[in-house]
Amino acid sequence: MFVYRESFIFVEKEFMHTRKEQMEAFGRFLDVLDELREKCPWDRKQTNESLRPNTIEETYELCDALMKDDKKDICKELGDVLLHVAFYAKIASETGDFDMKDVCETVFATNLFSVIHMCSGKYKPIQPKRWWRIGSK
Repeated sequence: MFVYRESFIFVEKEFMHTRKEQMEAFGRFLDVLDELREKCPWDRKQTNESLRPNTIEETYELCDALMKDDKKDICKELGDVLLHVAFYAKIASETGDFDMKDVCETVFATNLFSVIHMCSGKYKPIQPKRWWRIGSK
C-alpha cells in the first residue's frame, strides 16, 4: 500500500498517482509556497542562513525514518526536505540567481546523466569537469 498526505492526515491508497496528478500536486505545492512567501511574515523573512539549521534537522529526521523503514514518516520527512529545497530555490529566484526549473535541470545534468551513462553498459569513469560539460548538453 502507498501512503500519501491528504489534509495533513495520512491515508492509505492502493494505487500510485498518475504523472498528471503528481505534476498538479507539485504545481499546487509551488503555488502555496509562493503565497506563503508573499503573505506570511515568518516565511517572508526567511533566508538561506535562517533556514539552514532547520534543513539539517529535517535531513536527520529523514535519515532516521529511512533507517526505521517507516513509510509514513519517510513520506512526511521527504515532504519537509522538499519544502526546504523549494524554499531555497524560491529565495534564489527572488535575487535572479536560479529557480526551481534550474534545480530540476541541474539534477538531470549532474546526477541522472551519470546514472543513464552507467546503465547504458558503456560506463567509463568521467572526470567531474567533463561530467558537467557532457551532462549540460
